[in-house]
This record gives sequence, structure tokens and C-alpha cells, in this order.
Amino acid sequence: MMVARNVLRLNLQTPAKTAHMDPLTDRDSDESLGARARQGDFNAFEKLFERHRDLVYRFVYQMSSRRDDAEDLTQEVFVRAFQNLHRYRDEAKFTTWLVRIATNLATDRSRMYQRRQTLENQESGAQGALAWMTVGSIDDPVDNLEGHRRTALLRQAISELPDHHRTVIVMRDIEEMEYKDMSEILGCTIGGAKLRVLRARRALRDRLAPKLAEAT
Repeated sequence: MMVARNVLRLNLQTPAKTAHMDPLTDRDSDESLGARARQGDFNAFEKLFERHRDLVYRFVYQMSSRRDDAEDLTQEVFVRAFQNLHRYRDEAKFTTWLVRIATNLATDRSRMYQRRQTLENQESGAQGALAWMTVGSIDDPVDNLEGHRRTALLRQAISELPDHHRTVIVMRDIEEMEYKDMSEILGCTIGGAKLRVLRARRALRDRLAPKLAEAT
């Protein structure tokens, strides 16, 4: 595990979605690289890491909204993937398998954080929702105040959702995942995934609406 951690060193900024990728040869496909990695070719796994780390980082960041946690979780996802390569099978896309690992780890981290936050609030007598860090330009805070305020309220509302609602909001509305991929990750039908998204959006709307009303 220490070897994997030393090799998979992250140099993450705020990643943007890749606008263009050169066509891949069969040898460079995820399936081919995954098969070679299972046979002990670590260079193949490094290619998978470089190719998909931004996707994983974006996903876990939206689940946690804390950069340090997102970087740690991204590394942990690939360490866990490396340790469990023997369990990966080509019938699922490699990215689907990675996001499934990321979902489990991010959910566990979120629950741990919430338990710790609850204890800290009880000890200090602090009240109110979790404080979320907003990301954006501060060059013109007067002009951007309203946008930042709405972003902060949205992040807060998402953070207050139960894990199962927050997960599908991140998958569908932030990462724009296909329902087919979501169904594989969640272990349900495509119709079931759509229903979960519908319920999560309603839950988010119910939490966000009063916050926006108070802010106006």
C-alpha cells in the first residue's frame, strides 16, 4: 500500500472537464490498460490514473467541497483500485468501477465528518448548518456577492441532504453521468436511477427554497 501511495502522487489544481482527447488505440483503451495492469504492468495503471484522476477529483470534491479531503480521497480511490484490480472485470466500464469506489469512500468520509462535526458543535454549543467554502473570483466582491451567496446556499443545501440524495445529485446534475452508468454504480435499474434523481431533486428543492427566501 505504501508503494502505491508513493507512486500515485497527485498534482491537482482545480480540474476542468477535458474538452478534447485524441483517439485511442485498442492498446490504449481502458479495457486493454486494465487487463495489463491486472497482469502486473504498473505503467498501464499509471496511464489509467493520469487519464481519470480529474474525473475522480471532481466527483469527490462535489461530495465533500473540501479541497484537502478531495485530494486525499482521489489518492485513496486509486490506491483502493490498485489493490483490487483482480476484482475489476471488463463488463463494467473502468470509470464506472472507479466512481463506485469513489462513492463508497466519499460517503464513508462524509459520515465520519458529520459525526465529528456534531460532536464539535455539541462541545462548543455552536448552532447552524455546516460552513462551506465557496470557490470563485473575489476580484469584484460587490458585483459577485449575489452569485457567491446563492452558490454558498446551494452548497449548504446539498451538504444537508442525506448521503443517498447527495450522491445522485452529484452524479447526475454536477457530473452529468448517464443513467445507465448510474444504474451500474447504484445497483439498480435505469428507471430506478431516474426515480432516485427525481426524489433527490425534490429534497434539494425543499431545502434550498427557504434558504433563498430568507436571503432575499
